[in-house]
Amino acid sequence: MKRKLYRALSIGFVVFSGLVIGACNGDKANGGGDGDTILSEEEQELMELRQLAEMDRREMENEYAEFAAQFGEMKKTIRDEKLLEQLDAEQKKAEKLAEELKNLKASNSAEILRLKKELQTVREVLRSYIRQVDSLQQINQALIGERDAALKEVERTKQENTSISEQNASLSEQVAIAAQLNATGIQINALNSRGKSARKSKQIEKFQVTFSIARNVTAQAGNRTVYLRLMKPNNSLLCPSGSFAYENKNIQYSAAKKIEYSGQEQQVTLFVPVDEYVGPGKYSAHIFVDGQMIGSGSLNIEK
Repeated sequence: MKRKLYRALSIGFVVFSGLVIGACNGDKANGGGDGDTILSEEEQELMELRQLAEMDRREMENEYAEFAAQFGEMKKTIRDEKLLEQLDAEQKKAEKLAEELKNLKASNSAEILRLKKELQTVREVLRSYIRQVDSLQQINQALIGERDAALKEVERTKQENTSISEQNASLSEQVAIAAQLNATGIQINALNSRGKSARKSKQIEKFQVTFSIARNVTAQAGNRTVYLRLMKPNNSLLCPSGSFAYENKNIQYSAAKKIEYSGQEQQVTLFVPVDEYVGPGKYSAHIFVDGQMIGSGSLNIEK
């Protein structure tokens, strides 16, 4: 309120100073005894008034420049093209008015009054845009908050799904392990031509491998193929008869047999005919079902 009163007085003083100067010039032309003293006092007052008017002009000029700068700062935070154009237009207008005021003499009271009114208009427009930008920023902050919350929820759901997938994989692995068959009581017998136990290696005509597949209610019931690999003392396969898949490759077997597994304990016997020389040493049997080795056993053969 004080600033407005001050500006009004200073502008009034500019107008008044013009009138007083004219009067003073008239007194000088007519002469007068005490006029010189009065004139000096009037000239001093006029000088002071001019200084005040110049200070007011500069303050108005600074306000225009400040308003233009504020419009420029608001543009940095806005992405809306239409609003950016409006702010840019208001910034240029404030800069133009500041330039006009800069080049204006303090004694030009009519133009100063006009620019003062324009300053008030620019101030109101600036306040309006400040409110609008603040409102947009609040909306943006709310949207950002909602977005961040949604992203956190997506991440949480993703982590939960990953955890569930890992649990399911672990459970599937556990079920697969639990469903794996197991061969127990593996016995290897070397038989002669009469089906009796051979006492010497040169009497062996075939090998008999007997074992039990343990009870497993988790395993799926149905047909199975049992594969036997009978290894010689030099770790080579005895009597290769075919191949089967094991750990992403095919390996040979010595004997195979189809069974129907019901989930209960089941006895299985396989024979491996001998069509080559059988020397003394350790012979080992490895049993495979469903691509898994389910048991092994060994037998020492003497000369």
